[in-house]
Amino acid sequence: MVIKKNRSRLKAETPKGFRDYFGNEVIRRNKMLRTIEDVYFRYGFEPLETSAIETVEALGKFLPDIERPNEGIFCWEEGDDWLALRYDLTAPLARAYSQYRNKLPTPYRRYSIGPVWRNEKPGPGRFRQFYQCDADTVGAGSPAADAEICAMLIDTLEEVGISHGDYSIKINNRKILNGVMETIGLNDPNFHDEILRTIDKFNRIGLTGVYELLTEGRLDESGTYIKGVGLSDDQASRVINFLSVSASESDGIIDALRAIVGKSEIGLNGVTELEQITHLLAAQHYTSDQIQIDPTVVRGLGYYTGAVYEAELTFEITDDKGCHRQFGSVAGGGRYDNLIKRFTGQQISATGISIGVDRLLAALATKQQQTTDMMGPVLVTVMDRERMADYQTIVTELRNNNIRAEIYLGNPKSFGNQLKYADRRNAPLAIIEGAEEKVKGTVQVKDLILGAKIAETATLDEWRERPAQVEVKRQDLVTHVRTLLNRE
Repeated sequence: MVIKKNRSRLKAETPKGFRDYFGNEVIRRNKMLRTIEDVYFRYGFEPLETSAIETVEALGKFLPDIERPNEGIFCWEEGDDWLALRYDLTAPLARAYSQYRNKLPTPYRRYSIGPVWRNEKPGPGRFRQFYQCDADTVGAGSPAADAEICAMLIDTLEEVGISHGDYSIKINNRKILNGVMETIGLNDPNFHDEILRTIDKFNRIGLTGVYELLTEGRLDESGTYIKGVGLSDDQASRVINFLSVSASESDGIIDALRAIVGKSEIGLNGVTELEQITHLLAAQHYTSDQIQIDPTVVRGLGYYTGAVYEAELTFEITDDKGCHRQFGSVAGGGRYDNLIKRFTGQQISATGISIGVDRLLAALATKQQQTTDMMGPVLVTVMDRERMADYQTIVTELRNNNIRAEIYLGNPKSFGNQLKYADRRNAPLAIIEGAEEKVKGTVQVKDLILGAKIAETATLDEWRERPAQVEVKRQDLVTHVRTLLNRE
């Protein structure tokens, strides 16, 4: 007889660059999403849900990872079309607004919350699927629209738990950089894009690294040579001078920027817009430690045309190597007045912000030293499987009084296993009703959180003073449980 070999089992693993999210992680994220949504809604923005799939043509070529053409998105061919998972929430907005603009108000203010996908090289904390929270105003060309977006971003960060002093909103204007390039004789749009991508690396490689990439090139950390843009030393130095502008007050920076752009009309327009934004924010009592001008902020996406902004967290964290560093950017956005023109043939002003939810959650966990555990449900234990109806009555009564609760549905033979299950579920309380309690009309309420603390630190006398398990009358169960939960 021939014995067939068993087929190898399918390996259970997520695709590279993706991950699964369980209970408490999802709960924390959903709580943050509700907070962000409340702020957006309070500012008068209304929700929009667009399809997760768009045509490749509608998405356009705006990913920052342009060195891997056609590989930045997940796409496939279907009939005569190429379809793709959206890589952000802005390109779908441009398509949706163009499609329904005759039915929408002008300006149109919308927010969108959902996952996006990027077919880029994954790394630590860098995944191919992640959540974004966007808010955009379409059809408003005034700098007041940009100022409002910045104000809303400040309010959002503070409401999710980032304290005043632990963040900074940095703003700039693409027109100013265009003016700088105009004054040094760089009118080729291809040069503009290369210079923008180089400046966008400032936080990683510093001024020296940017200078090297603007000229002949440099060796990266691995020793690989990266070809430079090819600017002359004088041209690169003038770009570096622009990036180095700083002053204690925004008016000082404004004056310095005016001097740098000289007579460039587009550059002067950018400086004026930036000045108006800062004055409007100051009128709303936002301070220079909350928002400041930073010429190094350019944003990597190619569709920005004017004001750009970025939210950076300023508190220090300790990375995996034990080094102290700042957490970095958690949100960014800007003005994109030409994106919708691709559909309509007419220039339509637009500006908006996108918050990276996963990075913001990680920042809060680091700042507040949160654990991944959250309080689980109250567990109703099963002492006698023949009395399951009694336990169902108890758990239903708790739920009807808005108390999260569940009944143990595993094998009830071992009470110890039920308590182990309660520990894994992070249950705060266990409800016990044996045959004796049933006859007496009582239940035992075991405080699992207090019990764990007492087991670790308390003396015998303290245990007697604060018992972790008490017997209460059956009719008093809900009141007693709510009291204990409120204390926790």
